[in-house]
Amino acid sequence: MADDHAHIQDFFTARAADWDSRFPDDGPAYDAAVGALGLRPGDAVLDAGCGTGRALPALRSAVGSGGTVLGVDLTPAMLKEAVRTGRERSGVLLLADAGRLPLRTGALDAVFGAGLISHLSRPAEDLKELARVVRTGGLLALFHPIGRAALAARHGRSITEDDLRAEPRLGPLLARSGWRLDSYTDEDDRFLVLAVRTV
Repeated sequence: MADDHAHIQDFFTARAADWDSRFPDDGPAYDAAVGALGLRPGDAVLDAGCGTGRALPALRSAVGSGGTVLGVDLTPAMLKEAVRTGRERSGVLLLADAGRLPLRTGALDAVFGAGLISHLSRPAEDLKELARVVRTGGLLALFHPIGRAALAARHGRSITEDDLRAEPRLGPLLARSGWRLDSYTDEDDRFLVLAVRTV
């Protein structure tokens, strides 16, 4: 697992400085995905794998000044970019592994994860850890600003059914990890999965 973490950190460290400029038009998609979570003022939400903090302002807007917004990422360079852009004003940034969170059980109302699922080193265990920190009935949003086919094409690959994000794979994985798949959207301009924390 240490090798997986080193690989992830190397990948994102090399790209941190120009990450936002590579995807300048994703803001509205992030806003819409956060809106789909249905957060209320005063809620507590985690952006797991927050990267440069692109979702943090929308999450702060959704929960208001009385809410709690946390951003967790494994890569110091990404968190440094979040600070450089001023996004740390929207939430508390933590250097941590989404699979081992320094949070108490049931502390959160929701988790938001943009591009997260493909970077989890132990998907079932890591999703269980996200479930641990969310109250029963709380929500998980797994998001990407483009769909699976568009993302595969961007990387010169074809879409495959063994992709962890494919609904036949993701639904059972979530179920084994303490989540119930509530909605699944995979379109050219959006991938968004909403799941509910089960008992």
